[in-house]
Amino acid sequence: MNGVQRMPTDAFDINGVLITDVEEGQPCLQCGETCTGFSPHTWRKNCTSCKCPREAHDVCHVEWASVRSRLGLKGEESSSPVGFDPRAKGLAWAPPGLPAHKVEEYFSMLPEISVPRLGTPGERYRDRQLAIQLPKQDLARAYCRHLNPKHASSADDFMAARNEIALDIGNVQEVLERDLDCGECHAPLKYGSLAVSASKIGVLYHPSCFRCTECKELLVDLAYCVHDDTLFCERHYAEQLKARCAACDELIFSGEYTKAMNKDWHSGHFCCWQCDESLTGQRYVLRDEHPYCITCYESVFANGCEECNKIIGIDSKDLSYKDKHWHEACFLCNRCRVSLVDKQFGSKVDKIYCGNCYDAQFASRCDGCGEIFRAGTKKMEYKTRQWHEKCFCCVVCKNPIGTKSFIPREQEIYCAGCYEDKFATRCVKCNKIITSGGVTYKNEPWHRDCFTCSNCNNSLAGQRFTSRDDKPYCADCFGELFAKRCTACSKPITGIGGTRFISFEDRHWHNDCFICAGCKTSLVGRGFITDNEDIICPECAKMKLM
Repeated sequence: MNGVQRMPTDAFDINGVLITDVEEGQPCLQCGETCTGFSPHTWRKNCTSCKCPREAHDVCHVEWASVRSRLGLKGEESSSPVGFDPRAKGLAWAPPGLPAHKVEEYFSMLPEISVPRLGTPGERYRDRQLAIQLPKQDLARAYCRHLNPKHASSADDFMAARNEIALDIGNVQEVLERDLDCGECHAPLKYGSLAVSASKIGVLYHPSCFRCTECKELLVDLAYCVHDDTLFCERHYAEQLKARCAACDELIFSGEYTKAMNKDWHSGHFCCWQCDESLTGQRYVLRDEHPYCITCYESVFANGCEECNKIIGIDSKDLSYKDKHWHEACFLCNRCRVSLVDKQFGSKVDKIYCGNCYDAQFASRCDGCGEIFRAGTKKMEYKTRQWHEKCFCCVVCKNPIGTKSFIPREQEIYCAGCYEDKFATRCVKCNKIITSGGVTYKNEPWHRDCFTCSNCNNSLAGQRFTSRDDKPYCADCFGELFAKRCTACSKPITGIGGTRFISFEDRHWHNDCFICAGCKTSLVGRGFITDNEDIICPECAKMKLM
């Protein structure tokens, strides 16, 4: 980084004011209202109120002139500085050296959460990323609370070498050459567009590709470190070279430290998460990725035994059933006191019983065979009745119902086939089951296709018909077979539809056919005279006698 010098170990801004972060009392973004506000532990990086990490809280920083102040660096922001105040544009930060008219173009190329507009989630997100990616204790020895004085020179050498060799701030510039590719995604950089230059390795990146290789986050305020020609945020760069204490979040400069749970710890910081007692050389229990001493784990997390009311320690087997727990030796039948370990048992009113005792006191009986349901036996239930699986069968064919459909009738169960055979409606003609669209005639069921004229076999469904000797006939067949015939026209007199007719002696006429053989006038309701086979009106009879 040309022209850049290290500041003293206490980091100050350009006005000589010590840089500080606002953290105490800030709400937790994970716990919400359960946290009373960030309360720093004496040496852990966590909150004593909710135990969540510092960066999980809504921490923010007192605004400084530039990110160089936080990095402990001097030097010009850009080779062509511009008198531009980001806050005047409603921004907490803008790329150094970028003209005001290019700022919105740059931020339009980033996700919305990464745009630090004042009073928006983007501003708070930037604050948290500053705390995560640029931890104070990595940047200035003044913030290293657990650095042994005899290792202070090692810390100074590490910070100086990092600042000289690896640490830099990216520069946003226009792409003024063609056929250039992004150093991360290797896609082309559009000529005239904005890109971020990492001068330490001489590579350009799309603004949205300028990220830490480890955490994949955009590099906050363009601050980056280079290791093996790869971009890192300062936190993950430092962790490539130094161990970091999982408790206090500081780099470890001593040659001796503790490795446990795939993490590194200052020797005095591998402690119980609850009581802070050292766990070095001690037994501990891992819970939610945190170590606990045996005493704290048992007091906080161990279950109480339902039988003896004592804690079930880590050296005892914990047997559980329906949110209740027992020592292995206490897992006994409530009645006969036999051990229930690896045995069938039943539960009633918060008590557990061996199979025999449960059956004797509580077991219900099968509606099929009358025997009790043993503990652990599969039970089939329907409404208020219950059966053994083998007893839940059709009353006719005796086949088990299982998961097949069935039909209850009174107190008996039928499979679908047997129920149809025994109770389903059948056609009186073909004796087959009527599933839909039947016809009822004289209180007996018929298929529509089976309900036909007894003479011509044409369907009578929806047609006019009559019957004789309990057999149905269509109107035409009934007339041909059984109806009286008109003496005049010889056609059947069926009476269907209300047709009137006249009878005299053994002869019959349709109303319309009962006319005078002479003058053809209707004789219905009039007197008439028979003339051999004919009938005539009185007038025609007189005429015939004259």
